[in-house]
Amino acid sequence: MPNRIRRSAMGSAALAALAWAILAAPAPAQTQAQTTEAGRFTVERPTLENLGFEWAITGDANRNASVSVAFRPVGETAWRKALPLVRIGGERIFRDVENLSYIVPDGFAGSILGLQPGTEYEARFTLSDPDGVSGQATQIVRAKTRVEPQPYAGGRTLHVYPPGYKGEKKQPAFDSLLQAYYGAGLGDWSVVWERKAQPGDTILMHAGIYRNERLNYVDPMVTPFDGTMWLTLKGTAEKPITIKAAGDGDVIIDGAGNHRLFDVSASTHHIFDGITFRDTDVAIFAGMKEVGGAVGLTVKNSRFENIGFGVWTEYAGSSDFYIADNVFLGRPETRNLLVGWNRQFRQPDELQAGIYGSHEMRSYYAIKVYGPGHVIAHNAIAYFHDGIGISTYGTPPSDPDRRASSIDIYGNDIHLSGDDFVEGDGGVHNIRVYKNRGVNAPHSGYSAQPVFGGPIYFIRNISFNARNAFKINANPAGLFMWHNTLIGEQTGGAASNMHYCNNLFIGRGAAQGVMRWVNVTNAYSSDYNGYRPNPGATEQYRWQAPGRSANFATLAALSAATGQERHGIEIDLGAFENLTLPDPATPHRVYHAMDLSFRLKPGGKAVDAGEPIPTVNDGFAGAAPDLGALEVGQPEPHYGPRWLTTQPFYR
Repeated sequence: MPNRIRRSAMGSAALAALAWAILAAPAPAQTQAQTTEAGRFTVERPTLENLGFEWAITGDANRNASVSVAFRPVGETAWRKALPLVRIGGERIFRDVENLSYIVPDGFAGSILGLQPGTEYEARFTLSDPDGVSGQATQIVRAKTRVEPQPYAGGRTLHVYPPGYKGEKKQPAFDSLLQAYYGAGLGDWSVVWERKAQPGDTILMHAGIYRNERLNYVDPMVTPFDGTMWLTLKGTAEKPITIKAAGDGDVIIDGAGNHRLFDVSASTHHIFDGITFRDTDVAIFAGMKEVGGAVGLTVKNSRFENIGFGVWTEYAGSSDFYIADNVFLGRPETRNLLVGWNRQFRQPDELQAGIYGSHEMRSYYAIKVYGPGHVIAHNAIAYFHDGIGISTYGTPPSDPDRRASSIDIYGNDIHLSGDDFVEGDGGVHNIRVYKNRGVNAPHSGYSAQPVFGGPIYFIRNISFNARNAFKINANPAGLFMWHNTLIGEQTGGAASNMHYCNNLFIGRGAAQGVMRWVNVTNAYSSDYNGYRPNPGATEQYRWQAPGRSANFATLAALSAATGQERHGIEIDLGAFENLTLPDPATPHRVYHAMDLSFRLKPGGKAVDAGEPIPTVNDGFAGAAPDLGALEVGQPEPHYGPRWLTTQPFYR
């Protein structure tokens, strides 16, 4: 049956849709209480710009409880409205082939978005239920956002010079990174660590090439046989151990084709800054599932070249990474052909002919993480199977400090993936994917395969030349897609608690329809979105929800039958200043972001056609927010490293 969305008393359909996400979900057991009992309240690990929260409950069988949220910087008196927490619980996330079956516990989760770094906030949460609330119904908590990690100003400075350096050396000086880090010797003495770096020390790497000679018993880099530098020391948040370019020229650490250049999985609070990592399968390995992993790893202002994997942890206890302002370049089979992984070709003549097919996975992910509190921001990424991902992982740990929650992925610029741009796969609660730009992906732009309750917020992302706007698989739960500009169709995928608002779905001219919704519970909403139908397709919209499945030729017909998209619109390319679509006749073609414009035409149909959403589109210009990722009259987000001035970064 159609979803019973109503406008709230404040006149906000978006808030009403979110309220319905709080109220509606799978049918509960008949013996469950109607009243709500408040349980454990959790403040998740903070990031620089956002705060996440979870509130466990029991009862609320009819799912009519709600949690309103207000916040303010400590010291101010006026409260601001935030997004209400999302009602979660009862959704089943499953994929039988891997024996995965998980039922989301009952509760609420959600984020306060768009905060300032290094600022303490007071947040108020009010639990209400017409049937009654027991326990503590109001929570007032304080939480402080993080700041970008920096070297400790009061620590020692250790200087490292490349092999063969003949000039004057600043003291104390060392001939290799591991010699400065551990006091390690050569050959068998490489594991004699009698003079270790201390928390707060900064190791300055001076200009030059640091290339391992791993088959040399007395390798000057102190990495005999495997060429791997193991970093196991423990810094602290206040006194990290920093490995930084000295500023006198490029610092290149070359793996010479080895498998793993750095293993930091036993370390805490290390900073890499301004280093080039190249010619290795795995540049920085940071954790293995159920074994161990790094905490507080920072990698910034660096460059990765000719690598198979950039930064990688699978460990649930890895937390608080800051991976920002880096360039990651994989090992493309070809730089000028868009190919996927799931169709076969191997003959050179087929490559030259531009046949769309599969490629060797020479590079896997630029960045892949698990655990809480990670920030992945303003990286430029090209030529990987996937750009950025959360580990698919499986059943999440019950401990909030050991699962993929409170993770921010924003400001990244991703070019030519073999699969997807960003994967939220394996995320649990409060995954924030926003203001990213992806161009050229043969499968999907942004993925939820699956999400274990959510919410996962996809906000103001751009996807161009991807076959599918969102990959939805393994029945994820808690998906919120707001203000995205997606040049490509949405082909469906079943999900629970799924909500669309203020997006633009621009059909590329494919033979199929532009949009498909597959809802497996009654918690859903879709309104204030804009669509460009595909010319020639007779069934543009496919709607699936419990008890109903139908195809519609027009948005008006869908709205009349389902109650959804009452404020949705159909648009054409005239809504944009100068948008050129990918050519469906050449699906292998590669496009370049600097040649593309996604700006709306002032006064066009998509301008002032959206719905206000607190902390998401505050400060919009005009009578209402614009649809899509970019607001007319406001500057575009900065995609990629904030220091990068040369474009394109991948050429």
